[in-house]
Amino acid sequence: MAMIEMEIDDFEIEERKQAEFYLAETQRLAHTGSWKLTDKGFDHWSPELLAIHGLDPTGRPPTIQEYMALVHPDDQDFVANQIQTMLTAHRGFDFTKRIARPDGSIRHVRCVGTPITSNAMFQGFVGIGIDVTEHEKLTSALRTSEMELLQTLDLAPQIIGKLGPRRERLYANRATLAYYGLTLDEWLRGSFRTEVDPEDHDRFKAAADAALVSGSEFELELRLRNRDGHSRWHLVRYNPLLDENGQVVRWYVACTDIDDRKRSEESLRQENVALREEVDKASMFEQIVGTAPSLTALLSRVRKVANSDSTVLVTGETGTGKELVARAIHRRSRRASRAFVAVNCAAVPRDLIASELFGHEKGAFTGALQRRLGRFEVADGGTIFLDEVGELAPDTQVALLRVLQEREFERVGGQRPIQVDVRIIAATNRDLAEAVADGKFRQDLFYRLNVFPLEVPPLRERRDDIALLVQYFVDRYARQAGKTIRRTSQRTLDLLMAYPWPGNVRELQNVIERSVIVSETDEFVVDESWLSTKPAAENRLGMSNTLESHEKALIEDALRATGGRVFGPGGAAAQLGMPRSTLESKIRILKIDKGRFRTRTAKRS
Repeated sequence: MAMIEMEIDDFEIEERKQAEFYLAETQRLAHTGSWKLTDKGFDHWSPELLAIHGLDPTGRPPTIQEYMALVHPDDQDFVANQIQTMLTAHRGFDFTKRIARPDGSIRHVRCVGTPITSNAMFQGFVGIGIDVTEHEKLTSALRTSEMELLQTLDLAPQIIGKLGPRRERLYANRATLAYYGLTLDEWLRGSFRTEVDPEDHDRFKAAADAALVSGSEFELELRLRNRDGHSRWHLVRYNPLLDENGQVVRWYVACTDIDDRKRSEESLRQENVALREEVDKASMFEQIVGTAPSLTALLSRVRKVANSDSTVLVTGETGTGKELVARAIHRRSRRASRAFVAVNCAAVPRDLIASELFGHEKGAFTGALQRRLGRFEVADGGTIFLDEVGELAPDTQVALLRVLQEREFERVGGQRPIQVDVRIIAATNRDLAEAVADGKFRQDLFYRLNVFPLEVPPLRERRDDIALLVQYFVDRYARQAGKTIRRTSQRTLDLLMAYPWPGNVRELQNVIERSVIVSETDEFVVDESWLSTKPAAENRLGMSNTLESHEKALIEDALRATGGRVFGPGGAAAQLGMPRSTLESKIRILKIDKGRFRTRTAKRS
């Protein structure tokens, strides 16, 4: 029983400590301290009250004499009379006085107190002291003349205006007149309807009309049209000035340009939407399926490196799931709550890759109408995944090396270095060591990227996982299609197990999705004609060379048929059904001379 009582006492002590802590924090945040005063002097001053008066927060309460020594000389008689009156009359009080702190600074402190009694006997006073210095400064500023206020407003970079109680126009500062390209007389005769973007006018009118009725302040984000007719986003704030009866006598309006922030938010929102769509389209990357020793060894290394910030280089053939590995690392890292930004370096035109990665300033190049944040800034605090990093141009390799070495970069057209905290995971299906030897990839960048290498095994090297993957994808796509598939044909399973899968897991996923779509029974089968007839035992090098030769022949046939035209309605990219950037990348990798296919007509066009 004694033990239970002790535990209860400990619990109550802990609760009291927490309550005292929260009270102290509340006082600190509110710049408010508490005190207690009796006929004998101060019994208590809270730490925050001591701090307000410039005293040691851990010290004892001052004596009356020490307290009076802190009061500003011009206020000492007033404060002494107040103390004498409240001790004599035992009435509550509320007054503001100045104090001269030991460091010489002057603060305005509001003192509020109320008497405490016990059995109808006066015991003293308790109260609070509030640091109202900033409030007093504001009050003093409001007492200045109207002309001084207007001169101050003219120096502000924001759009600022003064309106009457019914929103009639009275004054606009220089920034306002410059933005709209008007004289003061023209602005006074103008209308908000012409200045607010038409798409935002109804929303603005509703908020302004409601404030006119209630007499309360409001703010909203809307677009304002400048003198050129272009709209920029602004944070618009309306603040009323009330008379002693609570009636609005003035409206003060301040509009802060937030266009860059709004556009960055929209860009980020679009990137997030695109990323979600990309994840939806690549749904095979939701989880890693398989138990093969090569895969389990890879996942073990993923777990080991995930919680560090080391740079990782993921290698492997196309379709093996390199991005999946990168996402798995991010999800298990300390950065999991921040952004994961993926960039396919081969899919971005070479003249735009620097802008894509590092962003650009307004006017940096033709078409750069606004500042744009690059992927590194979007990924700040998180992880950036650079897929097909081996396709980067030499100048971009230099910029990437700087980010890896110094964790900073500059936007295209910018001169200010930007610091970022980003973990870099790179991936490639190329042999970067060979690219270094050929002079196509910087050796120092290769060493910086290759801190922790991970190689994703091709599907043909983990054949035992094919059955698991087949079951996983069949179940997934059957659910999506609203179909019931109960079993997989043994002949189909044997066929899938024997196929070499040059496109790896991605190719397997596509074949199964297509088969489920056309399936009309509860047994899963695959059309054998969808798979090549190459034997599974074909070695990797021979198969790779065969695939490259076949792909090269297809591209050359398309270039020959289109007279060397790569893009456009009649170009090779459209004929092959692939994006222009992908085809350009393949032409470079396969070393195809597209110029030899150009006809005179194509050259002229």
